[in-house]
Amino acid sequence: MTIGIPRALIYWKRPDFWQSFFENLGCDVLLSPKTNKEIIEKGVKSADPETCFSFKVFFGHLLWLDEKCDFVFVPCLKTNKEKLEYCPKFFGLPDLAKILTKTPILTETFDERKEKFEKTLKKLGKKLNKSRTEIQEAIKIALLKEKETKEKQKKDFFEKIKSKKPKIVLVSHPYNLYDDYVNLRTKEKLERLGAEVIFIDEIPIDETRNEIYPKFHWEFAKEIMEKVQAILDYDIAGAIEISSFQCGCDAVLKEFVEKEFKSSKIPFLYLIIDEQTGEAGLQTRLEAFIDTLKS
Repeated sequence: MTIGIPRALIYWKRPDFWQSFFENLGCDVLLSPKTNKEIIEKGVKSADPETCFSFKVFFGHLLWLDEKCDFVFVPCLKTNKEKLEYCPKFFGLPDLAKILTKTPILTETFDERKEKFEKTLKKLGKKLNKSRTEIQEAIKIALLKEKETKEKQKKDFFEKIKSKKPKIVLVSHPYNLYDDYVNLRTKEKLERLGAEVIFIDEIPIDETRNEIYPKFHWEFAKEIMEKVQAILDYDIAGAIEISSFQCGCDAVLKEFVEKEFKSSKIPFLYLIIDEQTGEAGLQTRLEAFIDTLKS
């Protein structure tokens, strides 16, 4: 049995976990390829003009997988263990996927206001006719793999902090940060300009730290704000926020992120990306931003 996973959007929330979970249940996993021009075009054609860019990218990956596997995995993410909501558009993804594809959609609703993540995973495993023992073992291995990745990420962060290069924090959702085609290789461009680039989700959090940011009901907003405030304890030269065009949640969050950096006198740049964003214009803005750090 082959499970297809779109390499976009919710995949990037827990990339190591999902692939490991299904593989340890004895399934073959087919990841859609890295984002490319063909995938973007497929997504744009299938989406409503008002749809945010990140969802257009997801639809392109979804359509690439169609009829190439037995099931396409599209979970419905509602709330996390802190009872905070994911983006409201995540709620309807499985239903939209069923409309767009011929391949059956494998889904389950992850709403930790109602039940724990592991319990929902067991329901998902049962849909694949796996035993309780097989599911529990797959969960254990997947969580361990995810933990190892986070530990390495933490180690890499402290190595970057030691760098003598100007340190630039990239603030965004993981599906923008880790997709080089989507963000037009922003990290690579900054590194060529002599910067040390730190992704916002790499920043470790002190669990004993008092919360001083505004209270949000969005999972990603709390996550980003607590990491923004954590990075202010270090020597940071500048911050860049990358947002998908038409992302309503980001439009609200941006004001709070910008305020945090500017109150600490850290230069801040806001970039909006979509299918029309050109590399030349982005390169010019990044060069100008780096020049301001040297002045």
